[in-house]
Amino acid sequence: MGLFSNSFSNQSLIFVVYILLLLPGIFVAVTDMGFDTNIRRAIAFNLSGPICLGVSAIFCYRRTVSFNQIKIIVIALLMPLVSTTVYLFLFTPDLQEVVTGTESNFMTSGGFGPNQVATVLGLGIFVIATRFFMSKDLFLHRMIDLLVLGALSFRALITFSRGGVLTAVIMILVFLAIYYLKVNLKVKFRIKASLLMFLLLLFFIWVISSIKTSGFLDKRYANQDAAGREKEDLTTGRTDLLAFEIGEFVDNPFLGIGVGKVKEERLNATGIEAASHNEMSRIIAEHGLFGVLAFLILLITPLVYRLKNKNNLFFYSFYIFWLLTINHSAMRIAAPAFIYGLCLLNITYETRNKKQETRNKKLETRN
Repeated sequence: MGLFSNSFSNQSLIFVVYILLLLPGIFVAVTDMGFDTNIRRAIAFNLSGPICLGVSAIFCYRRTVSFNQIKIIVIALLMPLVSTTVYLFLFTPDLQEVVTGTESNFMTSGGFGPNQVATVLGLGIFVIATRFFMSKDLFLHRMIDLLVLGALSFRALITFSRGGVLTAVIMILVFLAIYYLKVNLKVKFRIKASLLMFLLLLFFIWVISSIKTSGFLDKRYANQDAAGREKEDLTTGRTDLLAFEIGEFVDNPFLGIGVGKVKEERLNATGIEAASHNEMSRIIAEHGLFGVLAFLILLITPLVYRLKNKNNLFFYSFYIFWLLTINHSAMRIAAPAFIYGLCLLNITYETRNKKQETRNKKLETRN
């Protein structure tokens, strides 16, 4: 609705081109799909995420919002994740009964995909962590933030899906580095004190999670199986999927093999039915050179915009979330598409004079 009511920047037409580059792959898929394949479902499954990203980017590109507005947006993003966490606590069976190995666990993820649950919980961890480090609220409010952070971290860890957790850690580190360089000495001291509390909490959560999972969590992050033997493949089969998709691109470089065809081709070639976990390799395999151009638009446009506009404090964290998530979880959910849009925003900050003017106007209105 915002696209129609508020219009969008003419410069965001680059993302319209991105969407158009995805269309030829549909026609290739329709002509080559097997009789047993549900064409509509295959196309919707593989294109809904990329199209969602395109629409999000078109709406957000160069759109101006205030820093207070972006804080409201990320807090609104956090609320359903808190509800999800409560659901997981209420409906997950006893951990010692369902955690019997080091694989990603559907039972501890509420019956949903562990990769996706860990991804959104990791995003929630980042949001509440940034709120905690930037907060000037009362001690009680900060303790509530730590409580929520602890709950999100615990549930993310026991999904046994590492991608979402590690992405959250990288996002927080990047944000802290940028934020620390921008603030004055007083705020830097507060960041250091907050960081100490933050690390103590995470250590406590890790210990609790390890005990609750009978040590399987430690083995998971040490890349070991349930017996403590080191696994040969750190990526749990993702490198094989990546290599297969790159091979398909080499064999079909111009138009690709068609939307949704990777899963079908892999089944025919290896007998294994597995969906892609890497959006980058999937898009070039299924769309060929059009996919390469489409991905380059997504990859380069935010960085070029960043060279001219450095106002977005969250830019690198949001950009990293999108890039890392699509490389371990593809575009199964809308979160990376939405967050990608947020890194394209132009954020404005109120000075003290502007804040005082706003307060004076409010007082005049009341009088």
